[in-house]
Amino acid sequence: AARRSNGLGSALLFAAAYWLVDLWTSTGTLPRDLALVVADDAPQDEGGFFTKVFAAAAQGVTAALVAAILSAMCEPLVNRLLVKRMTVAQAYSEVTFSLVANFFLTTFPTNMLKFPVFEIINRAMMFTDLSPGVSGLISGWLFCTIMLPVTNYRFRKSMGWEIKASLLYQAYIPTVARDIIYGWARGLANTYLQDTIAPSTFTHKAMVFGLTIWVSCIISSPCNEWRGYTLQPPDKKLPFNIYFKPINYARSTGIGSSIMGIALMFGMLVTPYAEEAFAYFKEHTAIAMGIVAVLIIAIVMAS
Repeated sequence: AARRSNGLGSALLFAAAYWLVDLWTSTGTLPRDLALVVADDAPQDEGGFFTKVFAAAAQGVTAALVAAILSAMCEPLVNRLLVKRMTVAQAYSEVTFSLVANFFLTTFPTNMLKFPVFEIINRAMMFTDLSPGVSGLISGWLFCTIMLPVTNYRFRKSMGWEIKASLLYQAYIPTVARDIIYGWARGLANTYLQDTIAPSTFTHKAMVFGLTIWVSCIISSPCNEWRGYTLQPPDKKLPFNIYFKPINYARSTGIGSSIMGIALMFGMLVTPYAEEAFAYFKEHTAIAMGIVAVLIIAIVMAS
């Protein structure tokens, strides 16, 4: 019963977010989308391979910043649900502004690595004749193998744990299995949802994108649980029969998937506004420098 309740709660949370977004943007007149975020929709016949790959990677700066802000707020909470098996209230009590501010200094530079790498792999798969499922499978394997040290570095920073070079490839097998299944599921889910729902406005494309992420996270969740079990510190490792309780699985999977789907959906929605803000600050350098200085001072004081 507890598992059903947690699953229903996460589904209601996701549905409520969709409804609010639809109300907020019912006119469907949001600005253009960013190529990095909706790369799955990019046509294959515009420009050469290298032109498209490097153009999309260069456009990832704005999306990387938006995602870094969202990740700094969400990852510490989700990781505590996954590994420490905390309740939401317990995990939330450990997430402070200081932790989020410091973790942002990790999420932004690592996103500047992960986003271009993912985009290059994703665009390369578009120039093959492989099915969406197979392309996603290969993309997941390549991305995990290349970026696992960055992923584990971020994870350990979010948990406040010691970082050792010998642990940067920790949990490789469960992580690569998760990313392969996630990539495969995302390729299939995106094709199915795009054909079934056929979103016509930018807002509805963002909603379908968020739904695609949510479905893909749910499908790959068993391997994510396996990864969380493997990443437990040896001195505090929970036994198998306690770690894999249905209520724990439902809580971490339901909430984690909902946060990922909602965060990336809103990230896609706010990216055009962030692009406009960057264009403004590029023309008004003094204002931009002042805002950056204030942010740095705030982070240093919080630290």
